[in-house]
Amino acid sequence: MSHDALWTGAEIADAVSGKTKNLDWEANGVSIDSRSLVPGDLFVAIIGPYHNGHEFAAVALENGAAAVLVSEVPEDIVDHDNVIVVEDTLKALEMLGAAARERANAKIVAVTGSVGKTGTKESLLHILSLQGKTHASIGSFNNHWGVPLSLSRMPRDTEYAIFELGMNHPGELGPLSRMVKPHVALITTIEAVHLEFFSDVEAIARAKAEIFEGLTASGSVILNGDNIYGGLLKSIAANAGITRILTFGEKSEADVKLTDFTLYADYSDVAVKIASHDVFFKLGVPGRHWISNILGVLGAVSELGADIEEATASLDELKSPKGRGARHMVPCKGGSYMVIDDSYNASPASMRASLEVLSNLYPDGKGRRIAVLGDMLELGEKSGDIHRSLKEDICAAKIDLLFACGSNMAQLKKAMPSTIESVHQDNSNLLIKPLLAAAGPGDIILVKGSLGSKMRIPLEALLARKSNDSAISKEDDT
Repeated sequence: MSHDALWTGAEIADAVSGKTKNLDWEANGVSIDSRSLVPGDLFVAIIGPYHNGHEFAAVALENGAAAVLVSEVPEDIVDHDNVIVVEDTLKALEMLGAAARERANAKIVAVTGSVGKTGTKESLLHILSLQGKTHASIGSFNNHWGVPLSLSRMPRDTEYAIFELGMNHPGELGPLSRMVKPHVALITTIEAVHLEFFSDVEAIARAKAEIFEGLTASGSVILNGDNIYGGLLKSIAANAGITRILTFGEKSEADVKLTDFTLYADYSDVAVKIASHDVFFKLGVPGRHWISNILGVLGAVSELGADIEEATASLDELKSPKGRGARHMVPCKGGSYMVIDDSYNASPASMRASLEVLSNLYPDGKGRRIAVLGDMLELGEKSGDIHRSLKEDICAAKIDLLFACGSNMAQLKKAMPSTIESVHQDNSNLLIKPLLAAAGPGDIILVKGSLGSKMRIPLEALLARKSNDSAISKEDDT
């Protein structure tokens, strides 16, 4: 058996206390989805709310799985030797993740916050992967199955690891933090997100503070000092016995202090003071909210002991992740239009930030600023008021045309002044026809909404309408 493998059969069986006929195999990955499984992966048959992974165990083996981990052996694989049987497959996945964490010598950072988690995680991945072997959770694998899955995929020789931790109810973040056991815990900011499940925003802050529960004994906490709940989080961390607490922001006492910045359409110039050391850099993603994210990132980089100069030198090459601000130029009759893909998710804070980015972009020729906005979900009883309040941001951003989608966005449509043309539809499919009719050369089109509002449907229609064989991507959105 090669020790270059992610896991040997014996290591997995030992980690999960599983029973098997055969240990003479190794796995180079871990998967819970037979569709995306790579040959050589261990397939873990999770029983989820919609699907039972045991129904796909045979397909996983046909697709090249090294072995399958099950709690009951399906009839169609009873004769297969590479089957590990456990009492509970989710618990086994957690045990495998715990074994990966136990064997790791990596420096580990956990990231949470109401907005900016994935962008922060991707920024850390971009920086740290240039300084050592780095592992990070893929996409938004940040919940009760995504975190142990991401842990279980961590190679034994990892030097830096970044895990995104998410929650939408109290009590969810603590167990995830205790699995990851981070050396650095970073909270990006606290905003009115998932209000449907919390009494108020302070309750959200207290739930985010659960990330402190798994912090290593000498670990560091990094907090947004400009956020109204920064002081509360600081006191919770101190009361938990954490002594290394750093803040980032514009306030004079911040440990990572923003001293100057200039926003441009495609990037920002930034000056920061870190522990009395001044650094200046170009940030390759536009928007004031990205500057705030990067302050927290640099705090984490510093606490992990990585090289700050090397980190800041690489930030000019940073790009927006897919669904979070990636830009595309799409050819159309008479020229081309720009589409800003911010379709992955939305909250009041991220809506305002995206509209501000749009306001700093200038359409070509007779082009217009067009906002295509879907409902922000899980905002509770104040949802109508929150959606109506976006009117001010839309007016400030000099939006020429608004496409609003969903029952909540209907409230915004009613609030809009007659000076701004606006269109409302109940679902995103119905937006396609009027949106394609409106989009023209020189336009800059922002598409944004909560995942459940399905704004990828009009987004993909905009990207697909082209006058030649392939759309031109302005920047890499991988």
